[in-house]
Amino acid sequence: MGMTMTQKILAAHTGLDYVEAGQLIEADLDMVLANDITGPVAIHEVEKLNKKKVFDKDKIALVPDHFAPNKDIKSAEHCKCVREYAKAQGITNYFEVGQMGIEHALLPEKGLVVAGDTCIGADSHTCTYGALGAFSTGVGSTDMGAGMITGKAWFKVPSAIRFILTGKMKPWVSGKDLILHIIGMIGVDGALYRSMEFVGDGVASLSMDDRFTVANMAIEAGAKNGIFPVDELTIAYMKEHSTKPYRVFEADADAVYDETYTIDLASLEPTVAFPHLPENTKTVGKSGEVKIDQVVIGSCTNGRISDMRVAAKVLKGRKVAQGVRAIVIPATQAVYLQAMEEGLLKIFIEAGCIVSTPTCGPCLGGHMGILAAGERAVSTTNRNFVGRMGHVESEVYLASPAVAAASAVTGKISEPAELGL
Repeated sequence: MGMTMTQKILAAHTGLDYVEAGQLIEADLDMVLANDITGPVAIHEVEKLNKKKVFDKDKIALVPDHFAPNKDIKSAEHCKCVREYAKAQGITNYFEVGQMGIEHALLPEKGLVVAGDTCIGADSHTCTYGALGAFSTGVGSTDMGAGMITGKAWFKVPSAIRFILTGKMKPWVSGKDLILHIIGMIGVDGALYRSMEFVGDGVASLSMDDRFTVANMAIEAGAKNGIFPVDELTIAYMKEHSTKPYRVFEADADAVYDETYTIDLASLEPTVAFPHLPENTKTVGKSGEVKIDQVVIGSCTNGRISDMRVAAKVLKGRKVAQGVRAIVIPATQAVYLQAMEEGLLKIFIEAGCIVSTPTCGPCLGGHMGILAAGERAVSTTNRNFVGRMGHVESEVYLASPAVAAASAVTGKISEPAELGL
């Protein structure tokens, strides 16, 4: 019986020729990640142990991005803890304000994770790096702390669901619409502790940014990880961003999958997840009249340069509707700089948006866009749970940058076609 792509990566990092779903293994780690919220918890736990040194100062990344730049005294103390630990340990990949970005956009951009790697992060959206053909998954802070000092982690080998993608998406439809469609189809627990493996000729039509978005939200279907095959586009991305050696793993022809779904990309429409779960999806055309108070374009899901370009294309020459607050957050300093050089920031500001320094900020109800009771936001983030972006009586509608930008202009959930685009 063959192995899936995920199972092959885990077997290689366990020193075994074969692993199967449900098997408990201890795997070597290529990257261990934490941020300013989860990092201090891990650091305090590690300090209780006898082993005081990290296993490899080059294989740990600490990124202050959630409440950074510091929003209050408590967040300042958290960032200080991470900063001082990074300095004491000589950790190579610590990214201070000014160099940092939203972690799951920053690490691929810096080339810190490549195909064939194993990566754990004390953040649920660590599954983003599956876009590169890596096994990456979110863990708790205690597991992350143990990984930081041992270089190993325990896993139960996941079974898998296969998604065969065919065709090509229509204009204004993106990876965000694809993953929202899938979550709406299988539910928020439809892939619980399983690997979501994406294959088929349609993969070639997805940009790397589309793939990052899809893999990022695998956790919203309950998945252990999401993963894409390594093709020419993946290799080109890695060569541009990384000097690390990579390994290509392919699923066996007789690999076993719990379920297989075939999705025609050409059939997808702009899609929105209504409150209060990512599975509560509707196409924009069937959303009805939903007036909004705020739009957020950014996050680890949709804050990359292609997202900025799409939003700017919609907003160019238009104005944000009266009574709507539009917040644009480039995911990294490099994205911010490129958006500035391309004139995108000028478009945003002239349209009536504000542009923030890279931060997770409003996504988790942190800062830079908290919602009051009764307010509604269209957001390119990844979660819309009760109280996710502020008051428990606020509402979050998840959408693509194209839909978010169009909604900012009309003041209600809309797609670019409604603007004549």
